[in-house]
Amino acid sequence: MNIKDFSIERYFAKYEFTAKYLLSSSDCDGFPMQYVLDLASDEERKSWETLKLGYTETRGSLPLRKAITQHYQHITVDNVVVSSPGEANFALMNVLLEKGDEVICMSPMYQSLYQVAISIGCKLVFWKAENQNKQWYFDPSLLESLVTAKTKLIITNFPHNPTGYSPSVEDWDAIIGIARKHGIALFSDEMYRFLIHDPGNDTRSACDLYENAISLWGTAKTFGLAGLRLGWLTSRNTEILSKVEAFKDYLSICNNAPSEVLATIALNNQAKFVESNIQKISKNLELFKSFCTRNAHFLELPMPNSGSTAFVELKIKETAMDFAEKLVQETGIMILPSETFDFGSKHTRIGFGRETFAEILGILEQYINRLEAI
Repeated sequence: MNIKDFSIERYFAKYEFTAKYLLSSSDCDGFPMQYVLDLASDEERKSWETLKLGYTETRGSLPLRKAITQHYQHITVDNVVVSSPGEANFALMNVLLEKGDEVICMSPMYQSLYQVAISIGCKLVFWKAENQNKQWYFDPSLLESLVTAKTKLIITNFPHNPTGYSPSVEDWDAIIGIARKHGIALFSDEMYRFLIHDPGNDTRSACDLYENAISLWGTAKTFGLAGLRLGWLTSRNTEILSKVEAFKDYLSICNNAPSEVLATIALNNQAKFVESNIQKISKNLELFKSFCTRNAHFLELPMPNSGSTAFVELKIKETAMDFAEKLVQETGIMILPSETFDFGSKHTRIGFGRETFAEILGILEQYINRLEAI
């Protein structure tokens, strides 16, 4: 397969471990391994202490899959395949799609969610975000208008990276209804699941609502455990999952044994991770709202209602890429320009999951003031 470079990850590779300050990270601060182990039950502690580093089950260990199923209504251990999140996406696209298929995908979007389909030879149709009254919005009626007789797959991502948008319960039901009405498979990236700013706006997983939905979730965003490199596909369509399992034999074959134990502990103690992440995101978002009010001439914030990111407009003459390069060189602050999302050249992603957020904002504000004084 000939596949285009992953622009977002290539940009992060350039600066993530060399820049002093990261303002565009989509994950929350990673929890220490000891924090996870201190939450373990006696049985989980024993599993950790007696762990042997041999091969593991392709679908994921039974304790891990059991821990996953408790967070769904209609998913059993036979409806789960565990892998790394990127691998899950890559495998699913390859077993679902063929050259010439039409695929509808949100835009802006994390590149791997559409680039694999393009490389397979699919025709991509983008369901674009609209800025309505300083809030991003994905209109279900626009999605409906994009469906044709050739549409094979709809790809969604809520909470959405990078805008931080999640639909109302009514709009989510409408999106699910469109897929069901036309008999189209729905791939629902739910990596930021449960990071909802207003608990009353939480939506159920697609795999619980639609028999031909495949949901992706994992430890990186919700739990602040990106280093475990674990995610999972859940679906009531067991035929699709069996094909993913077989395809995985050509990739990792099986998962990291220590990560499976740690992920099991985390899933059995979800609140211990989600609550502190939500508190951090909420605190930093309030700081950023005040920052945007003071610097309205420089940027505009379409308010996110979920997740750990926002997608803001930069009111600058230069491109976002040029500004980002200048900013990191002169201040050590890395931002992610919208060119890496194939979405124009005037936006950037802001991440709210880091303790250093207030410090970085202070440095950014000083930089903006210096620019105005020149």
